[in-house]
Amino acid sequence: MKDLEAENVCAEHTFQELFIGLAKPLRNFLIYKGSESGQADDLVQESFIKLWENCKKVLPEKAKSYLYTLASNAFKNEMAHLKVRLKYANSNEQPDRTIETPEFRMQESEFKVRLEQAISELPETQREVFLMNRIDKLTYAEIAERLGVSVKAIEKRMGKALKHMRSKIKLFK
Repeated sequence: MKDLEAENVCAEHTFQELFIGLAKPLRNFLIYKGSESGQADDLVQESFIKLWENCKKVLPEKAKSYLYTLASNAFKNEMAHLKVRLKYANSNEQPDRTIETPEFRMQESEFKVRLEQAISELPETQREVFLMNRIDKLTYAEIAERLGVSVKAIEKRMGKALKHMRSKIKLFK
């Protein structure tokens, strides 16, 4: 992606380099935000389509942040739509049948709920950093580069996220 010489991303080779270099990281970013795999693939595709439709307006050096913004906004829109659908849907789920004891299943279920709740309570910036670091094992420097902020900002966000998570998990014990 260092050879992006065009004034905009309409050049086929420039767009292709952007796709090759950013499609997978963009997909991972969406998964960190809470997207499912198939949904993340669709949102990545939609983001690149919108980039192509607006390619004359986007400089190659701004394409990465433009794509991440498009993908993030598309994800937020889908989540808002899903909330509305779930609000009016009737849930007829049957519990899974396993060989684990009821006590174990209850503890596991409670822990998962607490963990998901603790993660969802994090501000979006802290949640992104937490998931990128803990799930994808990215370093603070890699996260800072992806998000376009300083390593110090990532350290602060992660510190706050860990403090929050510890307090919520401690309550569970």
